[in-house]
Amino acid sequence: MSLLDLLTGNSGDQVAQEAENRFGISKGQILALLAVAAPIIISQLRKNSENSSEEAENINNALNKHNGSVLNNPTEASEADGNSILSHIFGNNKANVESQLAQSSGISMDKIGPILSMLAPIVMGYIGGQKQQAGVNNGGGLGDLLGGILGNAQSQSQASNDPLSNILGSVLGGGNQQNGGGIGDLLGSVLGGGGNQQQGGLGGLLGNILGGK
Repeated sequence: MSLLDLLTGNSGDQVAQEAENRFGISKGQILALLAVAAPIIISQLRKNSENSSEEAENINNALNKHNGSVLNNPTEASEADGNSILSHIFGNNKANVESQLAQSSGISMDKIGPILSMLAPIVMGYIGGQKQQAGVNNGGGLGDLLGGILGNAQSQSQASNDPLSNILGSVLGGGNQQNGGGIGDLLGSVLGGGGNQQQGGLGGLLGNILGGK
């Protein structure tokens, strides 16, 4: 399963439906958020794994607990677990990430955190399943694994005209160009220079899938 398959398949659809039921936000808007949030999470995990061998092993151990089984029933994903995952991945940047994603997606701040916490275990479960399939047993192989996930998703999105694929491709294009600049530069690229603007950047892409705002 590729990252694009995760977004457009049953797992992405189920978690989007659950979020729609709980928060009254359309499935299309949730899927668009997932298309943005998933590669940002994966990119930051990759950056963290490359910062130190100790952090790489910590991430490897965390992924050992996420074997992909949650993808069979995404509605069982723990929001508390997701919040803990996001806090560990983004650290002090967590609130900033949530704020910028809220601005770009049009989802209010009181809902963006809980929704991202629902999505995080799904993304971790996906990565954990990919790690098992690739036979990565330690932190040393995580950088290549995560980079491969992002690269494959970008290639697949470039071959599709689906609006969700276009959003994913835009995020990955920005992420790859800003690989050394950290999450701030990545988000700056993703948001097209201003989360409040709905013309161009992520705002324009979100408009494609959301039918305008």
